[in-house]
Amino acid sequence: MEPQSLRDRVTEGMKEAMKARDELRLSALRMLRAAFLVKDKEGKGAVSEEDLVGVVRSLIKQRHESAAAFRQAGREESAAKEEQEAVILQELLPPALEGEALLDLIRQIVGETGATTLKDMGRVVKLLKEKSGGRVDMSKASEIVKQVLTNG
Repeated sequence: MEPQSLRDRVTEGMKEAMKARDELRLSALRMLRAAFLVKDKEGKGAVSEEDLVGVVRSLIKQRHESAAAFRQAGREESAAKEEQEAVILQELLPPALEGEALLDLIRQIVGETGATTLKDMGRVVKLLKEKSGGRVDMSKASEIVKQVLTNG
């Protein structure tokens, strides 16, 4: 049996949240489904699983930014709600590539591309994005690529 798609997991999660009367989870998943629909209507052909993972990551980032803004305004309750939504969305992401596994993949890609200088960073990051299938935090990965290319 193949793993469920992200869309299917969101739909299943919504059903479970409705049955459990978990309003926060239901709200977060509905917001995510709406974002998927917006992505679908952008009209650039079929939406891949990686594109959907990107949508989830973007919503998580928005939740963290909103929480910070609410805290700055002294609205702790709203900030806590945003953080809880971010945790719910985080559960949907595939396990992230980190540490040694990420470093090994980056070194492999650097070897494949023959990258030696920071000018080659774009090619390495592009290939990393393709090979990782959305399982890498690209801001952290870019830093590691930069270190590998400058230190060898």
